[in-house]
Amino acid sequence: MDKKIALNISTSNFEQCLKCTICTVYCPVSAVNPDYPGPKQAGPDNERMRLKNADFYDKSLKHCLNCKRCEVACPSNVKIGDIIQAARIKYSTDKPKLRDMILANTDIVGTMASTFAPIVNTVVGMKPVKMIMDKTLAIDHHRTFPKYSSQRFESWYKKQAADQDKFDKHISYFHGCYVNYNFPKLGKDLVKILNAIGYGVHLLEKEKCCGVALISNGLIDQAKRQALLNTESIRKSVKEQGRTVLGTSSTCIFTLRDEYHHLLDIDNEDIKDGIELATRFIFRLIDSEDVKLAFRDDYKARIAYHTPCHMEKLGWAIYSTSLMRMIPGVQLTMLDSQCCGIAGTYGFKKENYEVSQKIGETIFKQIETLQPDFVATDCETCKWQIEMSTSVEVQNPISIIADALDVEKTMKLNKVNL
Repeated sequence: MDKKIALNISTSNFEQCLKCTICTVYCPVSAVNPDYPGPKQAGPDNERMRLKNADFYDKSLKHCLNCKRCEVACPSNVKIGDIIQAARIKYSTDKPKLRDMILANTDIVGTMASTFAPIVNTVVGMKPVKMIMDKTLAIDHHRTFPKYSSQRFESWYKKQAADQDKFDKHISYFHGCYVNYNFPKLGKDLVKILNAIGYGVHLLEKEKCCGVALISNGLIDQAKRQALLNTESIRKSVKEQGRTVLGTSSTCIFTLRDEYHHLLDIDNEDIKDGIELATRFIFRLIDSEDVKLAFRDDYKARIAYHTPCHMEKLGWAIYSTSLMRMIPGVQLTMLDSQCCGIAGTYGFKKENYEVSQKIGETIFKQIETLQPDFVATDCETCKWQIEMSTSVEVQNPISIIADALDVEKTMKLNKVNL
């Protein structure tokens, strides 16, 4: 591990802490896990000690979800979550386990699993297999794995690529592992919407997993290699091709924009504003009256929206919810803003499963009480957690908009002629 990859913010920001402990009040882990000292102590307080002597590093920092809710709550804008994650990167001597490497290498696992999707989906859903993974890999047997798709999004896109050149305006799409290996429909839905408003959709020249799982599992060198590759491709899109890079995953976008710089010490300031969540991009086009959307008269749905933690940090939930409210047949309810508990690969691990479920318990109860037609959220792992822990289906706002969209009328309104 490259110990030089250590957050510069951690040494320039922690002294702004007022010791008010608001961050600890809002920490989802502190509320349910007494082994975690809380973000104030784990972050600014102990950073003063760690800088004097690395032996002050406390392994309890592994309990941090990196949800950033402490940073959202902080009145002094202290980068508490970044301080904690940087300390883990710099001081932790724990080596990633085989389980951690499997969970974090989404491209490798996704490529193999999607090739044999029907078999893999059946096998990993079997109780004996779950028990074996529990005993040998410490992947909790209660956890439901996301299903893999036999057709990858990239394979589907290759057949559409030529048609995307026909449009006058263009964007690039960072689709991520989930869309490519698990749920290509989300990527297809984005193409459907953007084509209807006159935008061609293109893939980046090269794309790897955003690396959030690699960072959280301590595979920092690999995370930085993939981040550099992604950053180079994004820079080419934004700077050379003049294409904004859109994503449909709030965590992927947050990682590309913020974590690359804050945790991996990659300078991406020149392209940061060219990386955007798809719902924000579409909303801003509508708000500026550059495009219009038309919706089907027969689309009706009662939807409850869950704000993912990294969406909360970005401050962009308003764009997704505003777009859904534009659909005449939608009744939208905002769920209480809280962490669902899964935190990417965190909730798959046996030692974290109970804490993960306790964190999300109140939101699960709220969903079951409301009984909406489905929950909307911009994070795929939140989707997995909520669908596993409730009886309600979860959809990305992009898919909701695509399902409700009157494509022909939208194309006419935007004068899209192909």
